[in-house]
Amino acid sequence: MQNETVTFDKLPEAVGYLTEQVIELKKMVSELLPPASDKHVLVEIEDACRIIRKAKPTIYTLVRKGLLPAYKKGKKLYFYEDELLAWIDNGRRKTAEQTYEEMLSNVQGSVKHKPKSSFSF
Repeated sequence: MQNETVTFDKLPEAVGYLTEQVIELKKMVSELLPPASDKHVLVEIEDACRIIRKAKPTIYTLVRKGLLPAYKKGKKLYFYEDELLAWIDNGRRKTAEQTYEEMLSNVQGSVKHKPKSSFSF
């Protein structure tokens, strides 16, 4: 059906073929898309306090300093739950092993080797 001329008589068959192709394309596209996060929910400051376990004044300070992701509409602040959880995750302290590995790579990267002398004795 790909390169055929569509006549009036073949129209129902062509529409059926196109419908099948659209269904197949939708299926392929949906497999490519990442799954939607069920945590991308808009919350107000009271919920943000509960999620990150901070007091309102602390949240206002973090937002003012640009450290906490927030949205302002009128006089109200809004937050997305998944962004608050990501903010918490980004502030995670490193384990002793991770810290040791970083220190080791920094030391190894900053070691300067003595140039070889061109004189031989």
